[in-house]
This record gives sequence, structure tokens and C-alpha cells, in this order.
Amino acid sequence: MSESTLDDLRSDDNSMSEIVRKARDFAKQAHAAIDQRRKYTGEPYIVHPAAVAKLVGGVTDDVAMVAAAWLHDVVEDTDVTLPDIEEHFGPDIATLVADLTDVSKKEDGNRKIRKAIDREHTSNASPRAKTVKLADLIDNSRTITEFDPRFAKVYVREKRALLEVLKEGDATLFKMAENMISDYYAAEDARQRRQQEDETR
Repeated sequence: MSESTLDDLRSDDNSMSEIVRKARDFAKQAHAAIDQRRKYTGEPYIVHPAAVAKLVGGVTDDVAMVAAAWLHDVVEDTDVTLPDIEEHFGPDIATLVADLTDVSKKEDGNRKIRKAIDREHTSNASPRAKTVKLADLIDNSRTITEFDPRFAKVYVREKRALLEVLKEGDATLFKMAENMISDYYAAEDARQRRQQEDETR
């Protein structure tokens, strides 16, 4: 784990609200219990919820949204259930986490079908949940475009479609996500032009 990430996890501890601190600690424990790690870097998985929570905290003072940012992957990725979230954090945060949890299953079909099911689920989410989803998209996009250029072509195409249902989320994060996707395609176009020029020489 990088020093900057460690600093992010420690720095706001004194100013962090009790519910956000509780969500952070709960998420750290849940992801660590299965030794979940980031696919490309091998870092403890909690660095991703930390980055999402930081983005969300930068655009809102809504502590339930920041708490949900910390918790957004625990139901999808660990043994934690939505009733567990409601028991520990109440119905508001549980509803946000439910909105942020993919609902498709492998038996629903191929990746394209599953992503369409999850996109429909997200389209019905609250604007607050869509703000957290935007932060999730931004942080995942940074990692995937850096470490997996081949998969990035599929991932960015999916996220461009997802953006269409996230317009009710925070405008600043929406613009950031939109710009990331536009920049990705601009860079890809430039790369392809250079490749074509090299092939014709």
C-alpha cells in the first residue's frame, strides 16, 4: 500500500463522523476477512473504497453517502448481507448500499446481458447513490486504463453506457467521469492514427 493511501486512511480520523468511521472499520474488516486485494496492484482492497469515499466526501457533507461509499462493495464481494448493513447502519445507508450492489448473476447470461441488468438497477437508484456510483466508476477507470489496456476497451465502453443513467448524480463527479471517458477515446484515436501512419511508411 502506498504511503499516500495510508495517509488517506489515517488523516481524517479525528474529523471523521462516528458513522463514517464505523463504516470504514466495518468495510476494512469485511474485505480483509477474505483477504481481498486489488486485482492489478495486490494492495488491500480497502484502498478502493477509501478512494471512493474521498471523492464523495469532496462533493457532499452527507455522512450517509460517505459511509455508503466505504461500504459499497461489501455485500457484492464479501459474506456481509444487506440485513447486516441495516442492522449496523440503519435503513438509509442500507438502501444506498442496495442501490450500489449489482443484482445480476452468472446464470442471467453473458457479460453484456448482466451489465444491462445492473445498469437498469442503477437507473432506478437515488441521486445520492448515483453520486457514489460515479465516484466508484472514476476510481475503477483510473486503475483499469492504467494497468489493463486490453480490458479497458470493454470497460470504458460499458461505463460510457452507464453514464447515461447517472446524470442525476453529482454534477462535478459526472463531469469528471465524462471527461475521463472522452480523454480515453481521444488518446485511443491518436494511438490508432500513429499506428496507421507507421504502417504506411
